Amino acid sequence: MVMLRAVQMKTSAPRLVIPYLRSTPIRTCPRGYATLTDRNSNLKPGEHLHGFTLQRTKHVPELQLTAYHLQHEKTGAEYLHVAREDPNNVFSIGFKTNPPDDTGVPHILEHTTLCGSEKYPVRDPFFKMLPRSLSNFMNAFTSSDHTSYPFATTNAQDFKNLMSVYLDATLKPLLQEHDFTQEGWRIGPENPLAAGGGKSQDPEQQRLVFKGVVYNEMKGQMSDSGYLYYIRFQDHLFPDINNSGGDPRNITDLTHEQLKKFHADHYHPSNAKIFTYGDLPLEDHLQEIDRNLWNFERIPVDSDIKIPIDLSNGPLNVTVNGPIDPLVPADAQYKTSTTWALGDTSDVVEMFSLGVMTSLLTDGYGSPLYRNLIEAGLGTDWSPNSGFDPSGKQAMFSVGLNGVKENDVSKVKEAIFKTFEEVREQGFPASKVDGVLHQLELALKHKTANFGMGLMQRLKPGWFNGVDPFDSLAWQETVDSFKERYAKSRFLEDLLEKYLLNDKTLTFTMVPSETFGQALVDEETQRLASKILETAKQFSSEEEARKHLEKRELELLEVQENARNQDLSCLPTLDVKDIPRQKEKKEVRHSSIDQVKVQWREAPTNGLTYFRAVNILDLPDELRQLIPLFSDAVMRLGTKDKTMEQLEELIKLKTGGISVNYYSNTSPLAFQQAREGLVFSGYALDRNVPDMYELIRTVIQETHFDSSEAEKKIRELLQSASSGAINSIASSGHAFARTFAQAGLTPEALLREQTSGLTQVKLTTSLASRPIENSLSDIISKLKQIQSLALTNTSSLRVAINNDTESSKSNEAALSAFLSSLPTSTPSNLTTTASQLTFQQNTKTFFPLPYQVYYTALALPTVPYTHASSPALQLLGQLLTHNYLHPEIREKGGAYGGGATASPLRATFSYYSYRDPNPQNSLKVMQDAGKWAAEKEWGEREMREAKLSVFQGIDAPQSVAQEGMREFLSGVDDEMAQVRRGRLLDITHGDVKRVAEEFLVKGLEGAGVAVLGERKGWVDEGWEVRDLGMEKVAEVLGEEEM
Repeated sequence: MVMLRAVQMKTSAPRLVIPYLRSTPIRTCPRGYATLTDRNSNLKPGEHLHGFTLQRTKHVPELQLTAYHLQHEKTGAEYLHVAREDPNNVFSIGFKTNPPDDTGVPHILEHTTLCGSEKYPVRDPFFKMLPRSLSNFMNAFTSSDHTSYPFATTNAQDFKNLMSVYLDATLKPLLQEHDFTQEGWRIGPENPLAAGGGKSQDPEQQRLVFKGVVYNEMKGQMSDSGYLYYIRFQDHLFPDINNSGGDPRNITDLTHEQLKKFHADHYHPSNAKIFTYGDLPLEDHLQEIDRNLWNFERIPVDSDIKIPIDLSNGPLNVTVNGPIDPLVPADAQYKTSTTWALGDTSDVVEMFSLGVMTSLLTDGYGSPLYRNLIEAGLGTDWSPNSGFDPSGKQAMFSVGLNGVKENDVSKVKEAIFKTFEEVREQGFPASKVDGVLHQLELALKHKTANFGMGLMQRLKPGWFNGVDPFDSLAWQETVDSFKERYAKSRFLEDLLEKYLLNDKTLTFTMVPSETFGQALVDEETQRLASKILETAKQFSSEEEARKHLEKRELELLEVQENARNQDLSCLPTLDVKDIPRQKEKKEVRHSSIDQVKVQWREAPTNGLTYFRAVNILDLPDELRQLIPLFSDAVMRLGTKDKTMEQLEELIKLKTGGISVNYYSNTSPLAFQQAREGLVFSGYALDRNVPDMYELIRTVIQETHFDSSEAEKKIRELLQSASSGAINSIASSGHAFARTFAQAGLTPEALLREQTSGLTQVKLTTSLASRPIENSLSDIISKLKQIQSLALTNTSSLRVAINNDTESSKSNEAALSAFLSSLPTSTPSNLTTTASQLTFQQNTKTFFPLPYQVYYTALALPTVPYTHASSPALQLLGQLLTHNYLHPEIREKGGAYGGGATASPLRATFSYYSYRDPNPQNSLKVMQDAGKWAAEKEWGEREMREAKLSVFQGIDAPQSVAQEGMREFLSGVDDEMAQVRRGRLLDITHGDVKRVAEEFLVKGLEGAGVAVLGERKGWVDEGWEVRDLGMEKVAEVLGEEEM
């Protein structure tokens, strides 16, 4: 997928924020650690190494790492190296980029720096390097006040190659004007090839429009009401920090000269923070980095740390207009939140303590704020800014809701303060604090494959805002200091009183406006006319100005077209020979307990046991579509004996989390064979495995669907899911379109559409809008049927255990006891109807949604995983993405992303576009892609790059928890995977041409097409238009057909 450059936005769910443990737990490799530290053990503060001075070092034994803080002597660039015995090495260079206005100059610069540099003067070396590397992460991020360029790879030569490209791209970019107009903004004809063609041409194709990748990306972002709320909130909380991503209303004010000046002022070593991580030698990094910095002189830079508005004279109240959400009830469209300033983030222990306190207030269904806000019916879900945010100089805490009724807006703040008062009086239960600390213990032991990237992403924001990264790394010191403070009576309650029991607040409310969307359209129309008039003043007539814009657009097309045949020899690359032909096997063994087959992966897990189980079921549509609701409900309702708050407390005290979800899989041997059921998972310290099993059994089998509160809580779940649906589609519309387009192609694709696609969205919003007087008893009855067959000790159940070898005996006993507690048969008296929902091949479906851009997908059926043609199709997806679809859909078409992907385990081939201003053009490009590929003479370089791209995913680092899961979940054993590996390495250009003709050209008549976006005139009778509005439930639930 070629959609890598992102504007970062804080996630909406309130969670405990600890810089290096939040969502990427720790990878520990104690056996190799001494070797690494010995390599740098002689380094002392004050030493000079390759143009750098070592400022200080810090050994962090609990994380098995040593940090080195250096400064470049000539330029002042800061450098943090984290040495750890981890082969997944990470690099990042970042710059403080306070945006001067809302033109999005940091964001557009982030794009254009990657379009060519002095050492690599080819068009878009960033995207050109994607298929020349074995990296498992390449990206660039524009945050609110800084910009970062990170990558990760396990290959040492790859690391050197990418570091060279990244350093030259950021410090010495070409910043050519045609790159600025392509990535930023410009005015041009809708279809430049149709322009100037006379009256016979379609005037719609000739009309002048705003174009540009970032411009269209941000139009898409602004279609997301959650993003819009967050951005407008930030505008008022941090008025000194403008919109770094860019507001489409202001992006068109940015000039090429302003872009170049911003680069000169900000992308300089004196303003840089460089980060490396892993097991590669520090000295090699220093030599390469110094070579790139030595010819710069130190300059003064804008390192100003912006702070929020002064809330000491609060309360402050701000109200703004926002869009209507068509999937949410009309009377519950308000969003409102209240925010407090909590203190200086450089005090790491205080921030840790506040993170614990705010987590206790908001995290989980049993948390006091959830009970008094969402469960009380004041809103449907947390607002996008809710949670503890320590990323700036001053930490902030916000609590708010989506889906609020107008009369309830003021009640939200009242309920928040009432909750704080209650907590102050009653105190925080010690058991809940113990649960948080237990989660930290698990996070320290839980091995992940991307620890270094997670560490970088958590250290960088604070580092740019005055937080000492060494303090942030001091995990055990921080926890010990917290425990010491917590031992004092009412420590957390005193923090609550100190920071939150005051009205020095900002309350921010977004009011739904029926004219909001049209106002954006009108504003853009007026702004476009003004810009055209402004351009016309430079020419003798408006017609001459139009000819100039048309000519410039054709010139850009020529530049884009010429780039396809550009000499790329200056770019470094790996070779196919760098890919090992034989993949290291992760040995598993198999056993049986009663009728249940068990897969064991015995490997160093740091005293943790990872459990997964799949129960294969044959579900009718009416039950299948309710599996997502069932999965949520069993983690919400509680049992006859325990409330969900009590169960959540036990889950945190005894496990790292448990879950149940829908499972579906296509046979690797035949794509018309699909299996479905439920998948259960959890992990725990070895000593707590019996407790984990009992908790899984309890929530599945004992959830009380007949309680007096059950229907109310199920409505809460439905309304929360519905309120977030429109924003989920806005952020992942291409995935929804692709899933729907595939639904008529294979049995498993139809199952996925029903449980996670637009069909599921429609069902959820329909149920959420059911009037309160219309009972959900029919739905609850079906949920109870699912419960009765969900987890049984029968041959339909399979289990996988990953644990330390020495834990296997005790784990086998615990598993045996768990299985013996389960029913040994499934009920035979289920009252269900036969499956009815079907999708046809060769359909064109349009979903009208209130977005300013489109999401498009075209999907075709192919062959199963083990078929000899499947590897060539996977390679073809990469070839088309990098050589045809990216240039046509993104560069020429202006979409934020576009590409193709073959899904070997799903037997489909799919095209997609993302945040696309011109879906008609993209669909034509997709339809022509197969013929283009079949006729093209593929060269050695293109084949090599496609193979490298495919193996980036195949050989990406894997956590110990994931080892053996390919075979367990998909049925692909080591022999199948090894045969496929050999075929991938041996594919020829003739194989690619053959599968392009056979599957993409000849198979086009069986394709499924789906488009999401604003309905316009081109959506004629040839399209099936499906509405996602709040009609009644689909026919499969006994009412009307979807």
